[in-house]
Amino acid sequence: MPLSEHEQRLLEEMERSLYQNDADFVATVGARRGRPAYRSIVLGILVAVVGIGVLITGVFIQVPIVGIVGFIVMFAGVLLAIAPGKRPAAAPEGIDGPNAAGKQGKPAQAGFMNKLNDRWDKRQDGQS
Repeated sequence: MPLSEHEQRLLEEMERSLYQNDADFVATVGARRGRPAYRSIVLGILVAVVGIGVLITGVFIQVPIVGIVGFIVMFAGVLLAIAPGKRPAAAPEGIDGPNAAGKQGKPAQAGFMNKLNDRWDKRQDGQS
């Protein structure tokens, strides 16, 4: 069931507010994912296949350490293939990110309590 115009406006306003007030959370969660890193996926699959080969060889020649090394190589290949890309998520167009004009004066690494205090002050100013 589609949203009404009022509900769509409220949702867009909530999204804008989230991107403006909780930019760190949005970046951590990764609301928008970029293109997958195809090079890492292909390389990871190749490393996993080599690891499977070494694992089977270790079982075939009955040398446990070779099998263990093969398993570790296979596991590393799978981790490489499923690892997320290194590109940071970008805020949607039209929504101010963490470097908005009003926030350039603040230090980049504000403390957790400072952020909470700022949010509290903003909420109190809006309700008064």
